[in-house]
Amino acid sequence: MNKIILLLVLVAAMACNRKPFVSHKVKLEKAGDDCGQLQPYFRLNSNFGGERYEFEKCLPAGFNADHVISVRKGDTVVVRFDDAAGAAATTLYRVALDIDSYPRYHFLTIDADTYTIVPSEK
Repeated sequence: MNKIILLLVLVAAMACNRKPFVSHKVKLEKAGDDCGQLQPYFRLNSNFGGERYEFEKCLPAGFNADHVISVRKGDTVVVRFDDAAGAAATTLYRVALDIDSYPRYHFLTIDADTYTIVPSEK
């Protein structure tokens, strides 16, 4: 019995010593060739594994998820859609951005836009 209690205490202590981190996954789906059709919506779906943000973004043709960078700055997660080739943004994409971060962040900056992230009361 004492070994079980000791094991639980050690696991709890290790869980409290987590280092800050941020990771992301991006799913890009081409929505068209006309950036004039861009819809200005921004959706958040939160669960125990992190948050998912869904929105549309105009990006260069052939853009891929390898060009998305996420970093943590204080209580802000900063996401950049880098264009390594320097091509003009001409293609409309639907973006699903999954973010997992510790500790909790209160702001999300995507390129030049910053959003306040408020946890649900439920």
